[in-house]
Amino acid sequence: MGELWERIESLPIAIEGYELTGHDREYGSFTRPSTLVRLRGGGEEGIGEDVVYDVLDHIAHRDVGAVHDLTGAGTLGELCALVGELDLFGAAAPAMEASRHYRRWAFESAALDLALRQNGLSLHEAVGREPQPLTFVCSTRLTAFGDEAGSSTEPIRKRLAKYPGLAFKLDPENDWTPELIAEIGELATVRVLDLKGHYRGTPVDVETDPELYGQVAAAFPEAYLEDPDVNGETRPLLEPLADRVTWDAPLHSLADVEALEWTPRAINSKPSRFGSIRELFSVYEHCEANGIAIYGGGQGEVEVGRGQIQYLASLFHPDTPNDTAPSGYNDPAVPSGLPASPMDPVPAPTGFRWA
Repeated sequence: MGELWERIESLPIAIEGYELTGHDREYGSFTRPSTLVRLRGGGEEGIGEDVVYDVLDHIAHRDVGAVHDLTGAGTLGELCALVGELDLFGAAAPAMEASRHYRRWAFESAALDLALRQNGLSLHEAVGREPQPLTFVCSTRLTAFGDEAGSSTEPIRKRLAKYPGLAFKLDPENDWTPELIAEIGELATVRVLDLKGHYRGTPVDVETDPELYGQVAAAFPEAYLEDPDVNGETRPLLEPLADRVTWDAPLHSLADVEALEWTPRAINSKPSRFGSIRELFSVYEHCEANGIAIYGGGQGEVEVGRGQIQYLASLFHPDTPNDTAPSGYNDPAVPSGLPASPMDPVPAPTGFRWA
């Protein structure tokens, strides 16, 4: 293992400095904060997106500014190792510990972009793979944050009205009734059900409900069952369905994948969850060697980060239900003219960038 990383770790890189720029986006009552890390050197710029969720974490980072000296690294591998040793939350500890991985990914993806550009290479040339048309699904909740009205099929209907072939990744919530589940089944193709069984103290928490698990598993027999809460009540239901159970939130390293109780048929790979390029590539290689499918996951990226995860998915898992739809699909207004799935690959001539 390690062949993918070995193909890029020795790429020369020259960094003269960096800056941080804010690119927050409003989605109705919800603000998705985003900060771009812009590394500069040799007349080129490499960009990565910080997808930390807490607004105050972003503000603190931008206020501190470019305080780290990254100029000493001579190769991509050296730069990534240096970033791994830095406290990227020096001003204040992050609201969530997982945010350390997210911010590290922003710096490392910017470094990869810069190193490739300085060496006149695209990512697919560097790793020896051709980008393929990208299958994606639209991930959506059927309620709005703070909405007292409860779940409805309106978010699905609005998207299907403009994009009739769209498939979905849905978050079953505690107010889902058998009637609503049946209505969804008549309307839409559902490829993934995100049960949110590993979230605690967040706006997307769902109370574990074995009856709900059973209802949605039966209603959507082809859908993956992502991140269930496996406990004494749900285990008897889930064990016979183990080949449909997939994981996302608990996976932050290759070791986490290897430690899963049930060898998965598939996992959701969010690059920023793994933090480092090397760790992500080791997961890709492990899954390929062990027959584990991967479908990509997003973190609500609003800038270059979205294209970067689409680029990776087009190289390593283009035909799976990737939660990497163009960010316009997350807009409650559902703009017209968005690419449909499968989406043609549009890599930039050089770098780690979707054109």
